[in-house]
Amino acid sequence: MQGKNIRIVIFDDELTGAQINNIEKEIEVKVIDRSDLILDIFARRAKTAQAKAQVELAQYQYILPRLRGMWKHLERLGGGIGTRGPGESEIETDRRIVRDKITLLRKRLAEIDKQAFTQRVFAENKLFATLDTTTSKVVFETTPFLLSDTVGFIRKLPHHLVESFKSTLDEVREADILLHVVDISHPAYEEQLGIVNKTLQELNAFDKPTVTIFNKMDLYEAKTFDEWLEESTKQEILQDLRDRWNNETNGNAVFVSAIEKRNIDVLRKTILEKVRELYRIRYPYKTEFLY
Repeated sequence: MQGKNIRIVIFDDELTGAQINNIEKEIEVKVIDRSDLILDIFARRAKTAQAKAQVELAQYQYILPRLRGMWKHLERLGGGIGTRGPGESEIETDRRIVRDKITLLRKRLAEIDKQAFTQRVFAENKLFATLDTTTSKVVFETTPFLLSDTVGFIRKLPHHLVESFKSTLDEVREADILLHVVDISHPAYEEQLGIVNKTLQELNAFDKPTVTIFNKMDLYEAKTFDEWLEESTKQEILQDLRDRWNNETNGNAVFVSAIEKRNIDVLRKTILEKVRELYRIRYPYKTEFLY
């Protein structure tokens, strides 16, 4: 392995501490698993206090069950049957430290959640005051609403990471309308769409009003059609695609190309109609200003 200049091996599944330790011993190369890679990416991108605390909590929850494997080499220093070597003592000490850290971080995140809830109520009372860096006030044709950009969903996201990022995912639970953006040019876009829908079901948010936005239609067409394909055939294929997904989403699919500004007006109109419908339901006596 070393002769091939390989510095790290990444497994697309979770490994125990003992498994990582044994594999590294065999191949003499650093080994990380899927969770470790995701945590590293999250840590690099965490900017706010909430995001940093969520990443730190996830890291400690990841480490806790793996401590024994990490300290395996020290356990061999034990003095015989009935005695405990320094490795076992280190494990117990580290476990206590990690558990204390987890408890502290959970309390800190609970406080952040309370502050975020207060800020949301405050924002509603103050007519769309700024919430945070991921939420913006938007006004379409005199109709105001808040638009939030949440963390992206990840395939095979480990359970402890879902728990750690509950605060971020709460934005999805609390949303009135979901805008599900799909990269239709990706070869596995249907699988990705299914993963998001499955996660929404786990969050009890699958029944929310949802607009599925199929973006990058320009790339999809470039990959799907060759230059000799007749225009009529191309249009038939595109119509079949639109019919299929409109049927799958109960007519709530929009096909756009952000880079070409294609169908952006259609998307804007679709979102506006959804927001106004919510206004009519919640404030039937205050909707005259919408038109």
